[in-house]
Amino acid sequence: QLVESGGGLVQPGGSLRLSCDASGFSLSYYAIGWFRQAPGKEREEVLCIAGNGAVKYSIDAVKDRFAGSRDNAKNAGYLQMNRLESEDTATYYCAAGTWGSSCLSLWNENDYWGQGTQVNVSS
Repeated sequence: QLVESGGGLVQPGGSLRLSCDASGFSLSYYAIGWFRQAPGKEREEVLCIAGNGAVKYSIDAVKDRFAGSRDNAKNAGYLQMNRLESEDTATYYCAAGTWGSSCLSLWNENDYWGQGTQVNVSS
């Protein structure tokens, strides 16, 4: 099971740190993906965190503002979001890729998925 937390309402330019806590399995064996889905849009991959901590970004617009990390000892992943913009408003999800720890972006319904946490960026 994956559970996201840390979402909320923040003003433009603010920061949030999302957490993805795993239970029932060891997250260390899997790549962690962060996704978001804005109203009326398809879910998109934001970034992937490999088992060794390397981060692969999928959205150019967040490369200088978002950072992914993981703490395998805590069985958790994180998404630090800085300089948030209204366009970042979305439900954010984390996932664990059951193919392994590399960022191959082979995401599908058989992977572990969280229920999502809402991020609203508004003044």
